[in-house]
Amino acid sequence: MDASYASHLKHPVFKVLSQYATAQQLDVYVIGGWVRDLIMDRPSKDIDILVLGDGPALARATAEILRVKKVSIFKNFGTAHFKYKDLDIEFVGARKESYSPTSRKPSTEAGTLQDDQNRRDFTINSMAISLRAETFGQLIDPFNGQADIEAGIIRTPLDPHITFSDDPLRMLRAIRFATRFHFQITTPSLEAMKANANRLQILSQERITDELNKIILTAQPSRGFKLMQATGLLDHFFPELTALQGIETRDGKAHKDNFLHTLEVLDNLSLHTDNLWLRWAAILHDIAKAPTKRFDPQVGWTFHGHEELGAKMVPRLFKRLRLPLDHQMKYVQKLVRLHLRPIALVKGSVTDAAIRRLLHEAGDDIDDLMLLCNADITSKNEFKVKRYKQNFELVAEKLKLVEEKDRVRNFQPPVSGQLIMDTFQIGPCAAIGTIKTHIKDAILEGHIANEYQEAFAEMLRFGTELGLIAAVIAPQPE
Repeated sequence: MDASYASHLKHPVFKVLSQYATAQQLDVYVIGGWVRDLIMDRPSKDIDILVLGDGPALARATAEILRVKKVSIFKNFGTAHFKYKDLDIEFVGARKESYSPTSRKPSTEAGTLQDDQNRRDFTINSMAISLRAETFGQLIDPFNGQADIEAGIIRTPLDPHITFSDDPLRMLRAIRFATRFHFQITTPSLEAMKANANRLQILSQERITDELNKIILTAQPSRGFKLMQATGLLDHFFPELTALQGIETRDGKAHKDNFLHTLEVLDNLSLHTDNLWLRWAAILHDIAKAPTKRFDPQVGWTFHGHEELGAKMVPRLFKRLRLPLDHQMKYVQKLVRLHLRPIALVKGSVTDAAIRRLLHEAGDDIDDLMLLCNADITSKNEFKVKRYKQNFELVAEKLKLVEEKDRVRNFQPPVSGQLIMDTFQIGPCAAIGTIKTHIKDAILEGHIANEYQEAFAEMLRFGTELGLIAAVIAPQPE
């Protein structure tokens, strides 16, 4: 018995399981991620319980003792699940698996503890701790997962070619764990990933994207993207991103590697936010630089219009990657479209009119846009970065002052279409939109204040200029 592990099994769930297993002469283990996190001294609320026998039956019996009312049974998989206080607990019977070449879903049959550990994805996830009284707290670690944790290594229990070919999702999981824990994937495992990269085609895009999002949400997601690129995985489902890789030189003029730049921006941003969709905006902010790349002998490489084309690409990419096509997609699209605007202000003169237009277009997402753009300031020239960031602070301060003064964030023109129709005694027509746009532009350019009286006066003046005759000239607020 390893007393050190026994001392970590104080939760009532383990006590109940131990007593029940001992009374029923069952071999029961806690296995997988919870054991790994215990050894790594990481908190974990997900517990996988393995029994040499009927997993759902053990779940029902344990739930009854703990007075848990709801137990979810998954007959097709032979598993069960329930929540107890702050824990998510899953039960499964030990099994061995066999795979067909066309599916990652295995056929299963009852097996031994060794069979179950053999089928696990990585050595660090194959460790088990016994819960039966006679061996309570004992670690069963046939593949030296504990040593691999100490060494910071990701490797498979069995031949990696077989492991990854059977279930290619494990390749993305390997990268996720390596990124999350700052571990190294062994060379044989990396080579097996390269050889089996085309096996991703048997996976649903939803499963791929789920792993991708988990990689994006790590502390340093660039590690994961570099591994996905190096193993050839990324090109199978995200070729638009790999197309940004590389540096081309012509007439002595070169451009930056936009793939590595994108990853640098993503890492910079990740220091300040856990917002998945803001991180996606970082990934996609330069996505159109490959199709917009041109060489001008006078100025060198250009990427004119990449922000607009990138914004147009967002819905198509989201649809293919099975990402949500709702407000989150529109949010990413907006940030991609606007990401050059604050940078342009940093580089040039900061006028109130430019600030007002930016505030109006960005709306409530202005703070996120500024975070993205600040992260986008990358250069090997430290002096240049320092100067840009100082200018950026000035822009941020100007944004605050203009917003407080002019209230243009998400504003609507103070005069409505109905007021225009009533004032000039006209029905719905193009002139109404023309007048509203004119007033909005006048406010944003600072020609008139963002308030009713001045807006009404400008409406009368401009309407007359358009040939309209006012029937009402006294401004009456609605």
